Formats: sequence, structure tokens, C-alpha cells
Amino acid sequence: MAYAIARLKKLKRSNITGSASHTARERETPNADPTKENIRFIGSLDSEERLEDLVLAKITEHEQKRKIRTDGVYCVEFLLSASPSYFRPDCPTQAGYYEPQKLNDWLEATHQWLADEYGERIVRAELHLDEATPHIHAYFVPLDDEGQLRCSHFFDGRQKIQQFQDSYSQRMRSVGLERGLKGSRAQHLDIKDFYRIVEQGRDLDVDTLNPQQLKAKAADRDRATRFLEEMEATAKALAQENELLQQRIRQLQQDNQKLRQLAESRMDLSLVDVAWELGLWREQHGWVGQNHIINIDGDKFTDLDPGSPLGGNGAIDLVKHVNECNEAQAYAWLRDRFGEAGAQKAAIAHARKITTLIIQTQARPQFQRPVEDKAQWTTVSNYLTQKRSIPKDFVEVLHNAGLVYADQRKNAVFVMRNLEGIPQGAFLQGTQNNTFKGYVKGTFRRDSWFHFHLGGQPTDEVKKVVLCQSPIDVISFAMLEYQAQGDVPPNRTLYMAVDDPNCLPVKQLQNISHIQVAFGNDKTQQAAAQTVKELLPQSKKLKCKASNWNEELVNFSPQLQHNHSSNQNHELEL
Repeated sequence: MAYAIARLKKLKRSNITGSASHTARERETPNADPTKENIRFIGSLDSEERLEDLVLAKITEHEQKRKIRTDGVYCVEFLLSASPSYFRPDCPTQAGYYEPQKLNDWLEATHQWLADEYGERIVRAELHLDEATPHIHAYFVPLDDEGQLRCSHFFDGRQKIQQFQDSYSQRMRSVGLERGLKGSRAQHLDIKDFYRIVEQGRDLDVDTLNPQQLKAKAADRDRATRFLEEMEATAKALAQENELLQQRIRQLQQDNQKLRQLAESRMDLSLVDVAWELGLWREQHGWVGQNHIINIDGDKFTDLDPGSPLGGNGAIDLVKHVNECNEAQAYAWLRDRFGEAGAQKAAIAHARKITTLIIQTQARPQFQRPVEDKAQWTTVSNYLTQKRSIPKDFVEVLHNAGLVYADQRKNAVFVMRNLEGIPQGAFLQGTQNNTFKGYVKGTFRRDSWFHFHLGGQPTDEVKKVVLCQSPIDVISFAMLEYQAQGDVPPNRTLYMAVDDPNCLPVKQLQNISHIQVAFGNDKTQQAAAQTVKELLPQSKKLKCKASNWNEELVNFSPQLQHNHSSNQNHELEL
């Protein structure tokens, strides 16, 4: 059975900096893995911002009716976590590992609990992933309803602390966690006390304890014993993992050696050796013979004789130049002088150089947009408005912006652009047969998307991104938001179709804090949404009531049309 864990520590002003140094990893933490990154999900990401300044700023927002005592509690640190068996039910002793979905469910539930219970009085919260088990450090400024700093109002005595733990464990039931033993008489012990109980093999101060206290101490001893056993198992697992890592390093070193040998085997023959075999001899101004004066520079050569062609690149070119033969004859000559392996080496190098030359000189193919057929636009427009329930005025906005039009086969053509707005592809949606869809030949899928902006000003910075899996779903989601709000979004919002995580522009989106992943409800789409969540941890997954967002738009179409007609003054602009 997995339990919810909620601890708290009252911090005086002198303690705040030390606690922040630990949670922000500003001082060495021996049991933390430096390769794993912790996540601050409440508070500024500015590493220079001090926790003490945040706490004092929150206190000074309200005028204090009485002077704060020098030993007063300025801040309360919450430590929130769960049993290791919750995060990794199949391997609870594998420190540092957790199931992503378990972590996401617990994090979202905890984040919501902090917001509901303490609101803006939580000035900072961080998720730690660099230790054995995921946990959260949250900092709460204990201001009462009148804005007075009064920690006793929240955490004075065992009963109020139990209420704090009750509240958290009750909320955690939604993710499958239970509450620990309620009403235990055992006092809270620091880690060092747990170790002391286990190492001495007895309870502390046994003679002075009454039966109830002895029972509580025994329970603490048992828990400490289990904790120590878990730590020993974790250490053993880490040792095994380290051995596997060392084996992997040795394997990589062997692979690297093989790659170096392969690279050396693919190098061309030495032109000096080839020139010697060709019967040329070295003089001060080059390799001379057979009416040639050849200067060799690495794998390139130049014929300085006025009556000869300029030169070339590689062993095969040199043989062709001196022997005045074709490639097949040059290969046969090299095989006779350097053997089959030498001739193949020269042939591979020659082919690679030709391929490189073609790549460097061949212009990048340009995407050709499908030819627009304006006569078919009425058919496509009717399909989008009547079959797909997209408001007619927004269809015209997209059409006038050149983002959707009709081709000769009555397909809806959704133009795909890079984030600079340059068209680099298109997606076709059949209007006669609703099952037909596909990309236009030549589309750059990794660097172009169907996307548009709503809200704010064209020059405003994007504050929110919505990701859907198709152009129709992107438009439908935007219209559903418009229906819900009765107006365009207040901030600049980017709506984008991303049908596969392989084409997700992670680098461009990683610094945007508000990202919604609105994929469909089938297993494939939900798996893709989870992958996006892992690539962009700050994103939030959304689920629609129907199988996809267009179906939901169709279901709500009458309400959308009513809202639109009652908000005619709100024009939709990209």
C-alpha cells in the first residue's frame, strides 16, 4: 500500500536562506544526481531571485498591526511526497526511477491542492527529481485572512498539523494514495535519530518511557529498520547499475575503435604512392614524367604543365589524368598495383567525393503549392461551414489570409508554414469523400505546420500555444474557445497542428510556459500527447468530450452560432 507524505518545518528569518540553498541546489548535496534537473512550477525561474526577498515582499503587501518578533516564523516549508512503491510499483528499491504517468498525476493533484488550500501565499514550489524518490518543497507565508503574519493560526499544536496532513492525504486519494497511521503518539524524528535507533538496536531513554511511548518508539524503530533495508537495497541496485554502466562504456569504447578503423579504411589511397606507381618521380617543383608536372596537396592534385588539364581530386582522377583512361580502366590499374582492397578504397572515396559535390551544388528543391481553383471555393467553403460547423466568417478570414483554399479536385488545401510564415507544405482534406486526406508531395513536415494566431496585437509576444493533431481540429478548438469566452483570447495565442511528436518544434516552444496539448481520445493520440508532455514538461494535456475537437464543435454548433450572433462586435482577426 502506498501512502501520501506531508511534512512541514517552520522557518525563522535566519533559516530561510539555508533552506533555499538546499532546495535550489546552491550548495553541495551528496545524495543528489547532478545530471537530473529539478522543476520549479510555482514562482519565478530567475535563479538570482532570493527566497527571503519573496517572503518579505509577500509580508509587506499587508500592513502588520503588531511588530514581528525576532524569533517569529516568517515562512513554513512543506515537504510533500509519496511512498516509493507509488512512483515505481514494480521496483520500489530502484532509486531515481519513476513511472512518468504516476509522477504527472501526483504532481497535478499536489499543485491543485496547494492552489486551493493556500493560493498566492505559496511563493515558491519545486519538484525534486534528482534524489531517490520524487518530492516537492513548497514555501508558504503564514498570513491569516486579515493579512497578519501568524503561523499559530495554521499550525499551532498536534491537531492543526493533523488537519494539514488530513487535507493533503484526502486530496491524494484521487491518485490512489492512502493516509498513514492517524493519531500515532510517536514524535517526529529526524533522519539522524532513525539511524541512531537502528544502530543501537534499542529505544532511546527506555527507562523513562511509559507503555504508550514505548509502543510508539518501537513502531519508529521498525520503520527505521525498513528504511535502512530499503537504503541498502537501493545501494545494491545502484552498484549493479554502475557495473552495467561500466560495461556499456567498455562496449562504446570498442565500438569507437571499430568506427575509427572503418573511417581509416574508407580513406583514399595516398596520391604520393599512386604517383610513384604511375612512374612519376619527385623533383623540387612537383612530380614529373610523361609530359606532366604534378603538384600534390593532400588528396588534391594540379598539373602545372601548360598543355594539360588543370587537375583533380583523388586516386582515380589522378590515374585517369596520367594514363588518359576512363574510370573502369583506372579501377583495373589500381587493383593491379594496390590489390582489390586498395582499389575498393579508392572507388569508395571517389564515389563519396562525387556525392558531396552533387549535394553542395544541387539547389534545395522548392515546395510547389497546389494550383488554386477559385471556381471550387464555394464547394470547399460549404464543406467547412456545413459539414464541419466552422463559422463562415472565420473560414473567410483563413481564406483571405491564404491559409486555406480549394484545388482543382475540390480538396481543402491547408497551407503549412514555418514559424517565420514561409509556406513549405500543404495538407489536403477531401470534401467529397470525408476519409481522404494527406500531405502534398514535397512538404517539409519537420519544419512547417498549419498554424495561426488569435488575440493580442500582431507584434505581441506569444503567451499561449495550443497543439492539435490536424488543421480541422486546430480550427475547431479555437472556435470552441471563442464560443466559451465570447471573444478572442486576451493574449497572443498560437494555434498549431502537430500530428506527430517527430515534427514538434521543441526548441521554439520550450520557453513558453502555457502550452495545451489537445489531441484526440484514441490510444495512439493519447500516447503521442504523453510524448509531447515529456518533451515539453510545462505543457498540460486536455481531453475533449467527443472523440475529437471537430466532433465536439459540431455538437456545440448551435450554441456557437448563438454566441457569435450576440457578439457581432468582436471580429476574428489572425
